[in-house]
Amino acid sequence: MRESLQKGEAPARVSEKARGEFIVAPILIECRDRVKPGINIFSGITLEADKENGLYGECDFILARSASRYALQSPLMLILEAKKHDIDEELPQCAAQMLAALRYNEQDGKPLRWLYGCVTNRVSWHFLKLHGIDLQLHPERFAIDEVSKILWVLVESLKDVDQQASHAA
Repeated sequence: MRESLQKGEAPARVSEKARGEFIVAPILIECRDRVKPGINIFSGITLEADKENGLYGECDFILARSASRYALQSPLMLILEAKKHDIDEELPQCAAQMLAALRYNEQDGKPLRWLYGCVTNRVSWHFLKLHGIDLQLHPERFAIDEVSKILWVLVESLKDVDQQASHAA
């Protein structure tokens, strides 16, 4: 995996967006493979939960428990790529997307009390948890060279929210 991540960071003939996807996507795929079946990765999906209150828009990545890889159901975690590499500037956007995902799940008849998010600039990863309207930021940011820690947080976060979803069903 480290070799793939290094290749994804190579600047030659690759756009900034593509470089981000080459780094983030392999990590999310590895995470999905470590979690029980049924987790799908969605990229560039528009999440329309509450347009009237501004809770709509395109999400970089959504990890969801969906029966189909073509139709979004049960968003569990959102991953936002920081524009201009500024994680702090994107934390409010990620929080809004997380709130939209909670509302989306409610409207879909699969309410969750909490879910997770992450903002990354490819070099650093910062995780969030939204419980109702209470937003918690992980006290630590993880560097890409700590990919095993990033994977651990992703997997454990998905297991936590997925277990909650299973108990609600």
